[in-house]
Amino acid sequence: MVDVANIASGVNTVWTLVVCFLIFFMQPGFALLEAGQVRAKNAGNVVMKNMMDWSLGVLVFFLVGNGVYALAGMLTSGQAVSIANAFAYINSPASWIGWLFGAVFAMTAATIVSGAVAERIKFSAYVFLAICLTAVIYPVIGGFAWSGGLLAGSGFLGQLIGAGYEDFAGATVVHMLGGIAGLVAAYMVGPRRGRFDSEGNPRPIPGHSVVFAVIGTLILAFGWYGFNVGTQASVLSANVDAQTLSFNGAALGRVALNTTLAMGIGAVGSTIVTTMQEGKPDPLFAANGLLAGLVAITGACAHVTWWGALIIGLVGGVQTPIVYRWVVENLKIDDVCGVFAVHGSAGAIGTILIPVFAAAGYADFVPQLIMQIAGVIVIAVWTIVTTAIALKIADGIWGLRVDESEEEIGLDRGEHGIEAYPEFVDEGVVTDGGERNQVRTDGGEDMDTQDTHEIRTDGGVDVDDHELRTDGGEDTDGEDADETDIKLVMAYIRPDRLGEVKQSLAEVGAPSLTVTNVSGRGSQPSTTEQWRGEEYVVDLHQKVKLECVVADIPASDVANAIRDGAKTGEPGDGKVFIIDVEEALQIRTGKTGPEAV
Repeated sequence: MVDVANIASGVNTVWTLVVCFLIFFMQPGFALLEAGQVRAKNAGNVVMKNMMDWSLGVLVFFLVGNGVYALAGMLTSGQAVSIANAFAYINSPASWIGWLFGAVFAMTAATIVSGAVAERIKFSAYVFLAICLTAVIYPVIGGFAWSGGLLAGSGFLGQLIGAGYEDFAGATVVHMLGGIAGLVAAYMVGPRRGRFDSEGNPRPIPGHSVVFAVIGTLILAFGWYGFNVGTQASVLSANVDAQTLSFNGAALGRVALNTTLAMGIGAVGSTIVTTMQEGKPDPLFAANGLLAGLVAITGACAHVTWWGALIIGLVGGVQTPIVYRWVVENLKIDDVCGVFAVHGSAGAIGTILIPVFAAAGYADFVPQLIMQIAGVIVIAVWTIVTTAIALKIADGIWGLRVDESEEEIGLDRGEHGIEAYPEFVDEGVVTDGGERNQVRTDGGEDMDTQDTHEIRTDGGVDVDDHELRTDGGEDTDGEDADETDIKLVMAYIRPDRLGEVKQSLAEVGAPSLTVTNVSGRGSQPSTTEQWRGEEYVVDLHQKVKLECVVADIPASDVANAIRDGAKTGEPGDGKVFIIDVEEALQIRTGKTGPEAV
């Protein structure tokens, strides 16, 4: 006889494992999302923190967190308290898959905080906070809500109010907790240098890659199906008496549909708001709105109608840019990745709205609504208090914040001694998109930083140190030629004209050249750009620097060829310079003078 119970159990177990793997895949999503929203000099630090969230977090949750989770449920629900039972999973192979399912949720809560405190928190202080989140802060809330504890129907509040707290997949237990912890941490660590001016007005500090942020968002959205649909852990149900199996398609379908609808309309809602406010759609806020729609529906996806999911997702998306600006402009908190707007407020709103849009309805609507509000308050208060305590301890032991010099050079170098983008490093000068040698009026740095950069019309290149390249011309005797016969033609042009210039140079017999991406300013007017809806002025424009050393063809011909290829007739076409080269030396042969060229 076929054991249908074993078949159902096996399928459901494999489903749970697949779900765990999907949720784990959200970690690289978080890493890309956060790395894209910080400056390049801090990208390595961000991904290092994400790796530690997972690597150290799973160890802590296995040794401590999962047991605290069970104890919190016992202590607040009237159950018999047994430390041995709470930690029995450690030596129980049958419990390990269930432990992994809990662990991936705990890691998500911890990882959310990273984006709020990016670019200035000490790595040691952050690691300590992550340990506290996975050992105590999150497990206690999980026990309160999901382990029969304080917020469950059998717990103290559940009995008092007459309803159990509903949060299907962790909109508040995981996401709101992480968002509030991030907000508290960002407040206690303080804003990045240059984030606010002397009058308290916000100054944008653009991240280095919107593309990274959007790709990370889409990876998170993919993993979210594991988060939401995976919480519907039962795929098959077994009827032992009838020896039949049934597929729980309706329950899975509701969760999958509601999750998809909410994420879509969340992005649309956020885009509508930013378009109305700024006149243009903002891709970063669209990504944030998509995630906020997912967070808002996470607790409600199994309970509400499809049209209720649309409304909840829309509210989650619409509130994202509004709440983000309130946090920055009113609270003066530098929440780098907007984690409170995306995870904190969106999770609270979506979970409170569950009874309003419930598919089956609640016989006692008012008690259920009161319980939802009470649960949100309990989770918020616990998170604020415990996060503040953890950070106070970390501040006393290590200090929370890196010093000013370390923040200036970037946490990649200061905290880890590495560069995330080493190909842009030249003798300690980092060209990281708005930092160091690329001085921008928006860059979020104090104005005195700009005094350390010498802005020169020649790009700051000393001819004596310059790399000499052949010009592709014909061989010449050149032995008696005057040293001034060797010329360096150097030009700054628009990047999109490089192809035409290369062709023009080939036509005059000078196909060889050196090309460098640079930025600078001259007659081309500055432009106004936006980062998260905050305007900033960019007066350094992206250019391409060309260098061509010639000896046997007139330098003026080369200069005119560059002009012919680069000219558009608009300000910012660039400039060409002709410079005498004192000497040339060919490394391979030892030839000197024009013959070396």
